[in-house]
This record gives sequence, structure tokens and C-alpha cells, in this order.
Amino acid sequence: MSDKEHNEIDQALHAAWGRLTGGMSPAALILAWSDWAVHFASQPGRGAMFPRRLALPGAQPAAHPPRLGAPDWAGWPFSAYRQSFEAASCSTAELVHGVPGVARHHEQLMGFMARQWLEMVSPANSPVMNPKVLQATAATGGFNMVAGAAHWMEDLRRRALDLPPVGAEAFRPGHEVALTLGKVILRNALIELIQYAPATTTVRAEPVLVVSAWIMKYYVLDLSPHNSLIRYLVERGHTVFAISWKNPGAEDAQLGMDDYLGLGIRASLDAIDAVLPQRRVHAVGYCLGGTLMAIAAAAMARDHDDRLGSLSLLAAQTDFTEPGEIGLFIDESQLAFLEDVMSRQGFLDATQMAAAFQALRPGELLWEPMVSSYLLGERASMTDLMAWNADGTRMPYRMHADYLRSLFMDNALAEGHFLVDGRPVSLNDIELPVFLLGTRTDHVAPWRSVYKFNLLCDADVSFVLTEGGHNAGILSEPGHAHRSHRVFHHRRNGAYVAPDEFLRLSREVEGSWWPGFEQWLATHSGPRRRPPGMGAPQRGLPPLCDAPGTYVMTR
Repeated sequence: MSDKEHNEIDQALHAAWGRLTGGMSPAALILAWSDWAVHFASQPGRGAMFPRRLALPGAQPAAHPPRLGAPDWAGWPFSAYRQSFEAASCSTAELVHGVPGVARHHEQLMGFMARQWLEMVSPANSPVMNPKVLQATAATGGFNMVAGAAHWMEDLRRRALDLPPVGAEAFRPGHEVALTLGKVILRNALIELIQYAPATTTVRAEPVLVVSAWIMKYYVLDLSPHNSLIRYLVERGHTVFAISWKNPGAEDAQLGMDDYLGLGIRASLDAIDAVLPQRRVHAVGYCLGGTLMAIAAAAMARDHDDRLGSLSLLAAQTDFTEPGEIGLFIDESQLAFLEDVMSRQGFLDATQMAAAFQALRPGELLWEPMVSSYLLGERASMTDLMAWNADGTRMPYRMHADYLRSLFMDNALAEGHFLVDGRPVSLNDIELPVFLLGTRTDHVAPWRSVYKFNLLCDADVSFVLTEGGHNAGILSEPGHAHRSHRVFHHRRNGAYVAPDEFLRLSREVEGSWWPGFEQWLATHSGPRRRPPGMGAPQRGLPPLCDAPGTYVMTR
């Protein structure tokens, strides 16, 4: 057999393992366990203390786990179930954490594996230990279990047929969500560029380009009319363009970072220049779309391309030394395994990515919904955000491998050796005004990681920290309950302000961050003028179809 055939056998084996493990590398888990086991075994004194501590009354956490915090758990025997589980949780945490000599990443993986096990054996998952399930069973004569079984069968059927979850059909792009009026004015092998129709008699002179992450469908920023950031900007006189990424298939396996920069960012800027010649563009990047936009801005600054007027990065990381919980899945063993999985199919499937994020918060994202649906017989009401989250995208093999290695593993962008067109780019070349947003409970792009942009670029930066998570914190429309944000302005060449100092020095503002962001954009976007036409037919960019276009419809 040839070397190629041997490699194909290995890749096929790893791909089969990946389907069983949700994309997790067995070798990475074994390495973490081995590191912990060897160091734990080499400390017999510590090991001898552990059985004795198990025999003592267990330490109790400062607060009950969220799924065991309801008043129903205070009565006997449920309080005993909860106390035993909490004691086991504390003992397990003491067992896997703080063992001298264990690599930090391996300790985190051990904690991750322990968390999976603990959430699985939680009394909240048991139909005979969960007081709410027992009450529902008594009240309905067991009908909750019948309904739960029906829900389970329906979910199995939908997964087998690759159908969206129950209720998602009520949130269709172009019908119930993604309703802001506009036209697709550019379509290439990777994107559709949408130009939104003006909603005011005059508009700001300089347009806005919205760039979402390629791992999501763009309409998270154009959900329902009441929580659409795009609509909010259009209604306040901004000419908005948005990139809708193609949902790639196996034929797109070799699309990489250069393609996303060229066919995505650069092609969009060229098209906008055709519609609005010699107007600066205000780029707004969300999540990895923000990372991509920051790379593009650095390359443009290096090349003396002055078409950008400002840069806004929403929950977007540029330094990946502390990438949050997703870092659990980033090491050499895991990436090599994942690359083999992707090489067989040409992409990373949305369900594989979803499984990884579920594993980060298994209690909240996996077990609690299962208990509610299958034991209580209750379906959670579908929302626009939940339906969008279920409308996932695939990620091309080369692009996913490129950004995981170059950004997450090598931190090449922050360290100044990320290459665009064969030459390195530096974020410190960016001299544009920057609007930087972090969300307080973000587990995808932790706000302290987002904040590190201030160490990499000495620009004029307005930093905002808003309540909420990676998605919900962005969808903070005016009137949204329980929303506030903190604001701090760092002037160019000013002294660095550390994150804890930011919390002390910044002012807290009640309500949504959207009005402040729109005012910031308006300040930099020039005077009001007559709206431009839709597209530029005379320059080869006629309107092709109505928004939201065709790429967003591909599942």
C-alpha cells in the first residue's frame, strides 16, 4: 500500500471515532488523564488524605447548583440527594484540581471530564429523585412521561431526517426573521452582499459594512424587527451593507483565510466603492467576523489602503492566549484529530460544533432541556434566537484548520506573524477610531480576552462592557429588560488601563448599548445626504434578488 492509502485508512478511522466522540480526540483525553494520574500517584501523602476526607462530612458549596436550587429540593429526602451530590462534586473537584505538576491544560480537561460525569449523574436527571418530575407525574397521572416519550420520538425523527427542531419553522428567514428590506447586489463563490434600502429621506454620507462570523448565519444581527441591529441602524439614517456567507459543502473544502479575506472583505469593499465612490466605510465585525475584519484592517493599514473610516469589534478576540472555555478543545492532539475528521467530509458539520458548545455547559444546554422535554413533558417555547442557533452552518476544512492553528494555537495575529498576501500584519498599524464591545458572561469570547485589543493597538478605543452572553449581549435592543453597560474611552497614546481598573474607572449606563453605538457611528460617518441607489447597475452590480438572499437559505 502507498503512503497515501495508509493515511486515508488513518483518516477514516479517526473520522469514525469522531462521530462517536462528538469530535473529541480520545488521545487528548488519555494524555490529560495520564498526566493527572502519574502526578497524583507520585504523591501518596495527598492520596492517603483523600479517603479520610470522604469519610468526613463533605464540604458544601457557597451556593447550590442551579438545577438543584429550587425550594422543592429543601425537603427530605431531596435535600439528602442534593447534599450527597454536592459533597461528591466538591470531593471530585478537590481530586482533579491542584495536583502539583499537572499541566494547566490537562487539569482543565480533567475538570471538563469530571463535569460531564457529574452533570450526568445529577439527581436532577432522575425521574425518582427530582421532586418536580415526581410532582408532575402525580398531577398528570403519568401523562408527562407519555408526552416526554412522544417528544423523544419526534426529536429522533427530526435528527434522522436532518430537520430543524420543533418550532423553528415559525422563524423562517425572509418571512418571520431577516425582514429588513434590501437587495443582494453581489454574489460570488463565497458571499452575497446585501445593501439595505434606506428608511429615511437622508442618510449619513459614509456607509456601514456588517461582517458576521463565517461559522454563523448573518441574520443573528437582523432577527425580528424589534431586535434587529441592522434595522436599528437603517432606521437612524445609516446606509448598511452586510455579508451573508455561503454555507459551504464538500466542494469548498480548500477555501481558506485568504479566500475569506479576498472574496469576502475585499470584494465587499470594492462593491461598496462602486455604489458609493470614494466614501470611507465603517466596518462592524461580530465574533470571528470581527477577528477577520481586524486582520483586513491591519492589512489595509500596512498597504496604505484608506477606505475604512472606523472599526467596530463586537465580542471579537484578537489575542487568543485566554480564549475561554473553547480552549479546552485546542491542542495539538485535538487539532490533528479534528483535521482528519474534516478531511474525510471536507468540512466541520454544524452539529459537531454544537456538540462541543453543549459539552462546555452540559447542565444548562444538554441535561436541563432533556429533563424538561422528556421527563416533564414540557417543550420550551421556540424563540427567534433559538431558531437561528439551530440554523447552523458548516465550516470548510482548510479555513477551520487555518484559523484554529494560526489564531488559537499560534496566536499569530497578536504576535505579529500572521500573514496576509505573504507578509505579516500588525494590529498596531491600525490608526482608525475603534469601538470595542465585550459581553460580561461570554464563554465564547470572554470580555477580558476581547479587552486585550488595547494591548495590541494604540488607537482611539471606546470600550463597552454589556450585560449578557455572546449572543444575548449583542441583542440588547432599547427596552430590553435587565440590561446595562459600562463605558470607557482610551485616547490614542494614552496610558494602558487594565481590566480591573476599567471596572473601577468606567461609568455604568442603564439600558441598551445600541443608542451609544449608533451615536458613535454617526459622529464618524459624516453629514446627511440623499440616499444612494440600490446597487450600481452601470458598474456591473445590478440588484440580483431581494434580501435576505439565497445563501442564507442553504441548510
